[in-house]
Parts: sequence; C-alpha cells; structure tokens
Amino acid sequence: MIETRALGAQVIDGTTVLEAIGDGTGLRVFLGAGTDPKAIAARDGVVPRTATSVNKSLMVLAEWPGGARAALPLRDTSVDIAVTAPEPELFNGARVLLAARNGETPALVHDWLRHHVETQGADAALILDRTRPDEAGLAEPLRALMDAAPIAGLGRVIVVTCPLPLGSDATSDRHPLQAPDAPGKDRMAVPKPDPWTAPLAQMIVWEALRWRFLSRARAVAFLDVSDLLAPAPLGRRAFDLIDGAQAGVIALVGRRIYPWRVRKGRAPTFGDHVCDQFDNPSGNRRWVCAPGRVPADAPFRLVRVGGQKPAARDVAFFYRAMGARHSEDQGMPLAPKAGLVVDDDLLTLSRDVFGFDPVLPPVSDVPAARGLPAAVPGRTAIVTCMKNEGPFILEWIAYHRAIGVDDFIVYTNDCTDGTDAMMDLLQDHGILAHRENPFRTMVDMKPQHAALEAAEAEPIMARAAWAICMDVDEFINIHVGGGHLRDLYRAVGDANMISMTWRLFGNSDLHDFADMPTPARFDRCAPQLIRKPHQAWGFKTLFRNTGIYRKMGVHRPKGLKPDLWEQISWVNGSGEPMPKEMLRTGWRSSMETYGYDLVTLNHYAVRDAESFLVKRDRGRVNHVERDQGLGYWFRMNNNTERDTSIQRMLPALEAEMATLRSLPGVAEQHDRCVAAHRARIAELRAGGAFAAFYAEITGERMERLSRMHRHFGANVFLAGPDSVPEAIWRDPAPADDLFFTVGDVDETAH
Repeated sequence: MIETRALGAQVIDGTTVLEAIGDGTGLRVFLGAGTDPKAIAARDGVVPRTATSVNKSLMVLAEWPGGARAALPLRDTSVDIAVTAPEPELFNGARVLLAARNGETPALVHDWLRHHVETQGADAALILDRTRPDEAGLAEPLRALMDAAPIAGLGRVIVVTCPLPLGSDATSDRHPLQAPDAPGKDRMAVPKPDPWTAPLAQMIVWEALRWRFLSRARAVAFLDVSDLLAPAPLGRRAFDLIDGAQAGVIALVGRRIYPWRVRKGRAPTFGDHVCDQFDNPSGNRRWVCAPGRVPADAPFRLVRVGGQKPAARDVAFFYRAMGARHSEDQGMPLAPKAGLVVDDDLLTLSRDVFGFDPVLPPVSDVPAARGLPAAVPGRTAIVTCMKNEGPFILEWIAYHRAIGVDDFIVYTNDCTDGTDAMMDLLQDHGILAHRENPFRTMVDMKPQHAALEAAEAEPIMARAAWAICMDVDEFINIHVGGGHLRDLYRAVGDANMISMTWRLFGNSDLHDFADMPTPARFDRCAPQLIRKPHQAWGFKTLFRNTGIYRKMGVHRPKGLKPDLWEQISWVNGSGEPMPKEMLRTGWRSSMETYGYDLVTLNHYAVRDAESFLVKRDRGRVNHVERDQGLGYWFRMNNNTERDTSIQRMLPALEAEMATLRSLPGVAEQHDRCVAAHRARIAELRAGGAFAAFYAEITGERMERLSRMHRHFGANVFLAGPDSVPEAIWRDPAPADDLFFTVGDVDETAH
C-alpha cells in the first residue's frame, strides 16, 4: 500500500534539473528556479517546443528520439540526463490527495488520510516528503501505522522524496516566523536559513509529479498534510463537485485554525485545533482538478491550475491546522491569543471525528455587557498622566467636569512648576485623586503604562461605569444635544465603547503664552478627512467598565477576553459600528471607521510656540525616548481649517473654573504655576538651542507648512520639514491637486 519514489534531481553546470520524464507525447524536463529561458536550446535530437514558467522555474517540452537518456536541452552543456518513464497507471481513475509533508508527524499523516478517505471519498495519495538530510522519512513509520490500523477504502499511497532541497534560502516553514498571523515576529530570533524545509521555491515540482503520476487520475485535490477538507454533505464534497465542474477545476478556500494549547510533551494533532480567529477572515486557497479535463498547458500552481476559472458554485472549504504546520519552537504563539475563539464545528470535528479531548480556553466569568443602554446612570472616570502642566490643569478639569466627568485619577512625576501642589490641593478638596507615578518601581514600564496598571487597583475605577485614558491636551468635544456626556451616551444606544477620533489643533499662529482657556485660544485645525500623518487619526476610547478587556490602554482597553468579543458594541464618533478587526489592537481611524458627527477629541498637541518649548523640555509620558522637536511640531501643528464648535461650552467651562478657583488656595496655586511656566519660557528663550528652535517654529516656513499637510505623502512626515523644497512651501497659492512626497525614510525625524 505504501510505495516510495524519488525524483532524479541533480545540479548540472549550475542548473538544477529536478526531473526528466519521457513518453510518446514528448520529453518534459523540469528546471529549477532561476534558469534563464534564453539558455534553452536544441541538442542531439532533443528539440524544445514550449517552455512553461511557474514561479521562475521551467518545464521544457521537447521532441526527442526516445531512450533511457537524453541530451539536456541547454546551451553550453554536453551532459546527458536519465529519463524517467511516467507511471500514470498507478492512479488510474483514482481520487488522489496531492500534498507536501514538512515535519508533520506520521501519526498526523495517518489521521489525515483516514479523514479524507472516510469523509471525503479520497482513495489514494501522492505525498512529497520534505525532510532534512538527517531526518527519518515518512514511508516506513507510516507503513507501520497502516499495518496496525488499516484504512478501509484507501488504495495506493506513494511517498516521493527529492535528493536536493526544494525550498528558498529562508527560515524553515516549520518555524512560527513563517506563520502569517504570529505576533511579535520582530522580537523572534531568526534561525539560519534551511532550504530543505523553507517555503517551496521549486514550484515546478508539482508539474513534475503531475506528468509522472497523475495524468490518468479521476481527480486531484492539492493540499498540504496539515490541511483538512471540511465536512460537507454528499454531493457537495470536493471530490463530488469536481465531477460536475465544467472547467475541470474547483476552488478550495481555507481557514487557518489553531489549538488553544497543546498538552506538554505532545505533538500537535488535528484534534487540538478547535479555535479560529474571530477578527481575521483571511485564509488560504488551493484547488481540485480533473487532470484529463484541463488543458495540458495549464500548469499546476499553488492556488490555481493555469488560467482555469472555477464557476462561482464550484468551491469547497478546508481547514489549515497551524499548530501541525508550524510545529517547531512550540513556545511561540502562532496567532494572538486574544483573537482565538472556540468554533463549534471544529470542536465537533475534534471530538466526533478524531475522538480527541482538546484543551479549551477558560470561560470568562463576566456578566453580559451587551444590550445595556449607554445612558444608564453611572460614573465616568478619566485616568491621566501629567508633568509640568500647571497652567493647564484647571481649564482641563473644569471643562470635563462641566460635560459630566465625575472622577479623575492623575499620576504625576518629576514636576517642578507646582503641578504636584495643585493636584494635592484639588485632592484635598475632593475634586480628584492624585498619585505619584510608580513607573520607577515597575520593571521596564513607561510612565503612562505604569499609571494605567496602577489605576486598575483604584476604588475609583471599581465604581466607574465608564472610563477613558486621556491627556491634558485632549478635550472631549460633544456635538450632540447640549454637549454633555449624557447626550452622547443617549445618542449611541446600547454601545459600550465609543471611540473619539483626534482632530489636531494647531497653534493658530499664536507664539506667546497667555493665561486663558486653550479651547478659547486655538481654533485652527486639521480637516476632518486627513489620513496623514498617521497620528492625525488616532483615537481615544470611552468604554464601559465591564471586564470584557483585561486592562486599560492608552488609546483603548487591551487584553480582550476572546470568548466575550460578541458582547462588544463599539461605535465611532458618528455612532457607526466599528469592524471586528479593530476589537483587539486598533488605535487609529481609517476611511471606513472615522466619524465626527457625535463627538470629536480635540487634540491641542502644540498649543502656542512658547508653551511648546516647555513641553519639549519636560519630555513625553509614553514614547519617553523620542524628542518632541521640529519633526513633531511639523506633524502635529495643523492650521488648515477653523473649528469653533467647542466654544459653545466656554460659558460652562468658565463657570466651573470659577468654582474651582474659589476653593481655598486654588487660585493662588494656579497663579504660581503660571508664573513658573512664564519663568521657564524665559529661561528657554534666553539663548542656545531652544532659542534657535523657537525661531524655527515661529518662522515663515513652519507657518506655511502648517496649512499644507494635505499636499504631502506619508514619507514627508517621517522625513520632516527639511524634506520639503523651498519652492513648494513658498508657493503662496498651491494648486488643489499638488502632491509631494519622498522615498523611503530610514529614520523618523522627531
């Protein structure tokens, strides 16, 4: 039942010759990737007629005189090659599984054969066994398994080996680096290239197997041994569909499936694979064909047969078992755990077909969160970080209290302008909770991330119905109703997450600091529709504090409990549903997800030029290693349009500020913070690098550039303002269709 064959592969004068097959229809010579078609030439009775290219490898069909050897039809060589006689009778009328095996266990191959014979109607298999030179092959252990557990209905299985590596000069296909959905690839150690097991480069090998073995097969299903045709009713199985397919080919559409966990010390089996990704619809494609009903010049390719197009109805489905396919370095994830959910069909397949008891994900003990109206009363809390933000504290707290925020947890560190004293005063008056940022006591934690982790243990968060992480230069601008949070919650129905897309506000060409509310001073901003720079469409997210996610994040909650993903009702700033692809990691809007109809997050990232000097001087709370220099100013200072919508809330802001200033000591401390801010500005402007920087950002060039963002490609924002030619930025009236960009940028200008 188990037979073996070997390809006659060899390297001749630098050219890889995979196989030569000859019969009455001609001589077919299969040449490896990189062979120059111009090198093909007639030699000693071998006359090339056609050359078919598949991924840079070639099949040469030639006239020949017959015999056991033939001249290699290449220029500048005098070598003869052995000719293999085809064996189409081996699979005459068979429904054949054509597959590659690359490290999968013999036991898994046995399960694979049994599944397809018993549930799909297959009755034969042709397996290309890709092994390293020091590895045992498939044939002998599979023969032993077949002797111990025969598969009724299975006829011939031929295992083919090759004496040369068939892969590219790349990492093994068995390694998680080759898994398309594996997270953290940039942190993985890259193994040495392994062409014996790397992704297949010599794609013409499938044509070699076709013409050596498969020309008389009734049907051929092209898979890998980690692929399972999905259960289907009789008549809709892949081998049933091909019999009636007019084009002689049907499409196979695959889903990647994953184990939740493989038991320690055991190799992955099909039964382990009970999860798929709820937020990733991408997959793989293969095919089934009837060799006798497709043109001889339509080559077997990875995802299609020549140019043959299956009818829309001629499609079947398969699963790709990723744990079996990428079986080495099993400690590395093949897909984000937060995206894996148990699929009922896969669980049934595991238990009923493979008789397996898989490890299942834990079931989250969280009450149902979907369906509760957003307007149900509850407290809203903000978690924020500050450093030397003294003059801007009262306006920000006052504004957000005026629109309905109940609680604030403020983390500070290394303040020198009175920020800490102001926070302590406001805490004493019951306005907020002030905490020292614990990042120095937490290993490898940035200040903002440390604050978010610490906040999770705060009683304020335990009682919050809604929460958000945001900064003191961000203002929630609600357009619906009276501009209050209750109006926003009422407008979004039963949403439990609301993303608010940034609108970048520039300095409105204001250079000097003034002690007045930020929303009153700055009304120049980016257009609503602006995709570049990529920071322009970042968002922050108000979320119901229900435990669907494990922790807070800077832009949105993180650590989704995947079994609860269907409880999420997430809308954008226009109240439109967010796609499920965003549920795990998305942090910025796109053409499909942006919206400002209900709410905007006004982002005053630069304020005036003098205050920006202080911001640059004190550093960042998240990307602490990055400067906030000319590149940052260029990206974030956008003065293209005017938007005064938030100013309808100025009376409420000023009334709340008056209330706060009336608290004992608060007005005086605010004045001290303002004085410290002015003093620091004077020091920074006194000379040196900061004085030169101030002159740069207040100069004509940067003011003009702040109104030209829509004309620039993404790489311009990475390269910085110096990449824009003077002739462009000096143009007093650039054409609407002006577009300028630069090539790839090695290092971002900060």
